[in-house]
Amino acid sequence: MKQLISKTFVIFSIIGFFKTGIAQQLAEKSSFVNAASISTPCVVHIKTKATIQQNYSNPFADFFGNDFYFRPPSAQKQEGSGSGVILSADGYIITNNHVIQDADEIEVILNNKTSHKAKLIGKDKDTDLALIKIEENQLPFINIANSENVMVGEWVLAVGNPFNLASTVTQGIVSAKGRSLNLPNQRNENNTSIESFIQTDAAVNPGNSGGALVNLNGELIGINTAIASPTGAYAGYAFAVPSNLVKKVYNDLKQYGTVQRAYLGVGISNLTSEKAKELGLKSPNGILLGTINKGGAGEQAGLQSMDVITKINEVEVHSSPELLEQISKYSPGDKILITYYRKGISNTVSTILKNKENKTEIVKVDQNVMSKIGIEVVALSAQEKARFRVNNGLKVVKINNGIIQQSTDLKEGFIILQIGNKFVNSEEDFKQILSDIEKGTIVMEGFYPNRPYTYQYAFKL
Repeated sequence: MKQLISKTFVIFSIIGFFKTGIAQQLAEKSSFVNAASISTPCVVHIKTKATIQQNYSNPFADFFGNDFYFRPPSAQKQEGSGSGVILSADGYIITNNHVIQDADEIEVILNNKTSHKAKLIGKDKDTDLALIKIEENQLPFINIANSENVMVGEWVLAVGNPFNLASTVTQGIVSAKGRSLNLPNQRNENNTSIESFIQTDAAVNPGNSGGALVNLNGELIGINTAIASPTGAYAGYAFAVPSNLVKKVYNDLKQYGTVQRAYLGVGISNLTSEKAKELGLKSPNGILLGTINKGGAGEQAGLQSMDVITKINEVEVHSSPELLEQISKYSPGDKILITYYRKGISNTVSTILKNKENKTEIVKVDQNVMSKIGIEVVALSAQEKARFRVNNGLKVVKINNGIIQQSTDLKEGFIILQIGNKFVNSEEDFKQILSDIEKGTIVMEGFYPNRPYTYQYAFKL
């Protein structure tokens, strides 16, 4: 009898196990469907067109010099594709900077297949994010989750447009947080890139860039940005910018046109086990400080070289990417608490964050850049382009008092073809290029009608 009861119990236990497993699978399937239905209408397909320069060699240079032969460089159109996420009902869309970088035209295709021309609001190379806008209202937009609450192992969906395949959804889990790919030299020559990615094994391919990584509630937890692959296609490792950082960049670009970047003003490195032991610490959890910049927030807080930071505003930080991510959530002028170890003793101190000029003022994009440099330009007409045998260009129609008049002998009538290595087709192109160049020497290249050679004019912002 006891054996019969025991066997019956085992049988019912097995049945109960399978029922529980089936119920769990059905619940997960329902969650995936729900998350996909919520997020898919909020993800857009972005198509871009950029002008690529093609220079011609001078076959007569060795005999007559460069002035003898003039053939303006030709411009060829290059098309690109990516994804974006709608963050507001009135048409603000976040994407990756590398999706729209150097684009002359930005086209947004909504989930309902309608196409819209987009304008660039602002971009940030440090986070590889950009904000664009279309003139529409009552659009579906995604809710932004707190990426601090994202847990390793939880289910996620990646929504985007890989290989020009619209509205593609893939499923995976969060594989890691605070992951760095050491990309600064590839994307940012000043090595100020902020990399603290959410890693996932959801399939992400070219074209997914700028798309959404969402939780099972259909909320945004990251913007898909990069993959680690020996072939350029998905190999199991995809990376997304955390949603808290996305939200900060979005709000700044929308309000100011540029990101209000806060700096601690210290050199940092990951703490090794050997160094932790040498400093009297039980574990290598923390960030080792090196150089303390004069006048920075770190010096103001009394931080010293060889201090080990473990918390920012009570949030633990275990690596350099995690520290950078926490600081990036704040703006110059914000007050934070720093917990650190010095000679084995824990201390907490407050400080006010500053920008890279060690100031706390709000920085806005200068919308009057044309008046500062002192010229007025108009785009070439189709007839003028045909006459001059060029595909782009701006004509200088008036020279006012400003930087160019003071530092060059530029004359009215000059045709500007490019600034640096970027072609210009409109006054907006001109403004955007100058806005991207914070300071330094600017070189404009072009020609005067009826003169057989090119000119270059250099000036400093």
